[in-house]
Order: sequence, then C-alpha cells, then structure tokens
Amino acid sequence: MCKDEYGPVLTSVTEAGCALSDCDYQNGNWERHFLRNDRSSTLKIAPNDSHLQLLVDRIETPIGEMLIVADRDGNLRATFWTDREAQVHDALRRQYGENGFTLEPASNPHGLTNAIGHYFAGELTAIDSLPVKTAGTPFQCEVWRALREISCGTTLSYGKLAARIGRPNAVRAVGLANGSNPVGVVVPCHRVIGSDGSLTGYGGGIERKRWLLEHESKHAEFRLHG
Repeated sequence: MCKDEYGPVLTSVTEAGCALSDCDYQNGNWERHFLRNDRSSTLKIAPNDSHLQLLVDRIETPIGEMLIVADRDGNLRATFWTDREAQVHDALRRQYGENGFTLEPASNPHGLTNAIGHYFAGELTAIDSLPVKTAGTPFQCEVWRALREISCGTTLSYGKLAARIGRPNAVRAVGLANGSNPVGVVVPCHRVIGSDGSLTGYGGGIERKRWLLEHESKHAEFRLHG
C-alpha cells in the first residue's frame, strides 16, 4: 500500500473495469454474481476464506452511472463507469489477488456516494479529503499523490507533471501511471492534458474528460467571483 501525507492511500489498474453482470458463473467453490441494479445480489470470491470486504454502490451522474467501491474502514478503493465494466473483476483481482476480496452491494458506504454526488452537483471540494486506499508501485503512488495536488479548475501537462515529481524524463511512464489510476474523478487524472492542450486519452472517454474539466472550470470560477 502507498500512503501520502494527505490521508489518501493509493493502485495499478485502469479506470475502466469485467462487466460484473458478465462475470456470472460457477466454478467449483467459486461463485460470482452481481445483478445490475439489484442491491440484494453480491459478487463473492472464495467466501470461506478471510478476505478484504469491499462495498459497492452505484450513483447516477450527468455523464453516466458510476460504480463506487469502498472498504469497511471508509476508504475509497475504486471508481468505474458502468458502461466500461468489462474489466472490473480483473482490475480488482490484480490489486488484491484471485482470492483476496469479496464485493457486497451497499448504500452510500461511509458517505462516499453522497460526497461524489455533491461534487457532480457543483460542490467541487466535497471530494478533496476523501480517503483513498489501494495498491500500487512506489512510482504510481508518487504520480497519484501529485494528481491530487492539481488544483480544481486547472490542468497540467504530462511533461509538467513529470517535472513536478522530479522525473522530467519519465513523461511516458507518468502517462502510463496516470492511465492506471483506479479512482477516477477523486484522484483527478482527467486534469492531465497533452503539451499542446489536447485532451488526449481518458479511461472514461474523451467526452467525459471534457465534461469534467468544463464542470470544474465553471464552478471554480463561480466560487472565485460568486
């Protein structure tokens, strides 16, 4: 695990993630199911062992439905757009191991869903102090910590981000770490752009990236002059 001085602890998976509804199968002692829009369902992995218990909620946003994954201690572990769920299980398995976790549906775990909802409603600071915890290499964690230091309503190029962490020649590696951020929006990888100002790639899609930047710019300006 990697922890920064702001409280969040940060991992190495893409923001997109196997549609949970596509992971329904049984194999020996394994059962995985998570029926869409049904909080009575669960996705379980080797349930007889001791695992990290992860809680899953869904929230409608102006740019699509988002999955929120948290642990029982109140840490945000991942966010995924539900139209890009094709690799959710694989992503979590890479973080916590084949037998390392269970997923259970929950409603607003530890207030995280409400906080993210407030952000989308224009209260941009609602997510600033949310605790984030997941696995990652030291380099990835360094990049993700730096992402949370990019001021809301502003952007930074990959090159400047690399320079900010003292790795000016590691632009490509910074880009890969940025793309591997599992906690989109809260760890704002969308605020990193190309050196020419282009939006470049984003796990949730360029149009979502554009909307997020415009949303932040509009409400940040309102706070400044309101």
